[in-house]
Amino acid sequence: MSIARALALRGVRDIVVLERNSLGSEASFAAGGMLAPQAEADSRDDFFDLLCQSRDLYPRFASELKEESGVDIELDTTGTLYLAFTEHDQYEIDQRFEWQTQAGLKVERLTAAEAKLLEPCVAPNVSGALRFASDIQVENRKLVNALANSLAQLEVRIACGINVDAVYQEHQRVTGVATSVGTISCSTIVVAAGAWTSFVIPSINVEPVRGQMLCLTATPQLTRHVIYSPRGYLIPRQDGRLLAGSTSENAGFVKEVTAGGITTVLRNALEIAPAIASLALADSWAGLRPRAADGLPVLGPCGEIDGLFFATGHYRNGILLAPLTGDLLAEAIVRGAVPGVLAPFSPNRFAAVDAR
Repeated sequence: MSIARALALRGVRDIVVLERNSLGSEASFAAGGMLAPQAEADSRDDFFDLLCQSRDLYPRFASELKEESGVDIELDTTGTLYLAFTEHDQYEIDQRFEWQTQAGLKVERLTAAEAKLLEPCVAPNVSGALRFASDIQVENRKLVNALANSLAQLEVRIACGINVDAVYQEHQRVTGVATSVGTISCSTIVVAAGAWTSFVIPSINVEPVRGQMLCLTATPQLTRHVIYSPRGYLIPRQDGRLLAGSTSENAGFVKEVTAGGITTVLRNALEIAPAIASLALADSWAGLRPRAADGLPVLGPCGEIDGLFFATGHYRNGILLAPLTGDLLAEAIVRGAVPGVLAPFSPNRFAAVDAR
């Protein structure tokens, strides 16, 4: 949806979004909405820079979407805490503080007492913390709604409940797609099929990684910040919900909540904030993250077939990368020149693309 929006805003008129289910009902719906590259990075590389660049687009992105769609995506700029409980945890956050400070990034080191003063719900055995003021969050389900409304206003055609089975090409040029309702002719295709990418293009190996999440009722709010530990996280929502996550499981396409998954998520959440033991469990769900073979997103044009582009394999960063993915893919399609930042994530790093 972000790519379709970016294309429409650049004057492209003949756009069709084909969706196998309903818009945003898979990984986008199951996500936590954290925009926290600094909290999760062990070092600086091209991927980290891409994540930060997209995160920093969010204030403008949120404002524009509200104007276009009437939906507030609840961009929360309170920031993120990362807690240490063990000696190894403390070593990790010390290392993270050092390299990010040297890189000129905004990061604050807190003592245990400072962390507990900032968020009284934090477990008493916390040994230290980092605060990332630039790592923020968004209500991902409202983001989905905002993008859908924006596409409607931009008169982008959307067809749900349609499965795409293959890409057609002749003489190394895209000619159309085979779908569950017949062939659709076109000259440009963006494969943004998430965990189902390999069903469309088998040579681009993207596998599903299941993540289970819990939703608790916390009124009044238990925490203001997103709070991480090396094992789990808590995400406060404006409506009093508190999300806890998550697992990372190789379970194929089985999108189920399991007793073991709930146990793991609860154990890690209780380590962060023991007070959640008294909160009511409101909901639980599972989603399938799309992970490419090397863990990096697959972004940009196919070098072998003209008109074929990819925007997949975002793994745990689909929501975070949404605005930048839209802008970069739209630029590559409209201008015919690939932005340099996409080079490390090119689909051409894999085996030859197999299209009919």
